[in-house]
Amino acid sequence: MRILVVEDDPGMGPILQQGLEEAGFSVDLVTDGLDAVAAGLTTTFDVISLDLMLPGEDGFAVCANLRGRGVDTPVLVLTARDAVADRVHGLESGADDYLVKPFAFEEYVARIRALVRRQLAKRSAIIEFAGIRLDTSGRTATVGGTPLALTAKELAILECFMHHPGQLLDKEQIAQHVWNYELDGESNLVEVYVGRLRRKVVAAGVPDPISTVRHGGYRFESDAD
Repeated sequence: MRILVVEDDPGMGPILQQGLEEAGFSVDLVTDGLDAVAAGLTTTFDVISLDLMLPGEDGFAVCANLRGRGVDTPVLVLTARDAVADRVHGLESGADDYLVKPFAFEEYVARIRALVRRQLAKRSAIIEFAGIRLDTSGRTATVGGTPLALTAKELAILECFMHHPGQLLDKEQIAQHVWNYELDGESNLVEVYVGRLRRKVVAAGVPDPISTVRHGGYRFESDAD
């Protein structure tokens, strides 16, 4: 799972990043509102941890900006501002949860995990895209009613792609979804499994839906796009 931490406090930000990484998450850290919006628009995150008092653009504006541009990633607001009006403003801006500083780190991680579970529960068990039908509950994939013979890892990669159609996914994001750890920079594990998945999908009669982006990752697209 990949988390975006938006925190300008030079003491707090790295602590949150380290703690989340030790809890098994992949973490990106940015320190101002403009970078937060840019990151949220270009990268797929499972949760955004968002401070309110930020340079460039405050957390209220960041959240409203992302929601207005179609980003539905769950947002956990962190702030020292505990007035009811601030909490209401944050929730009305599109935040999903609110945690007042100081807080127990264990509660912070628990709230992030709860937001991840809530987001996963919203997703349909049946996904259809690019001529492929994926049953995430039954762990099966078919093309025109014919089963695709996929391994568990290949199926997990397909699920990752089909949950994020048209979005650029880098190797680290895919590895976090499938193996739940960061890859060594020299590892070609993701390339190997994506190659296997691509060959099986094409052999089933689907025009290759996986685009390789040089130095970027992969994009899963329908032939009609």
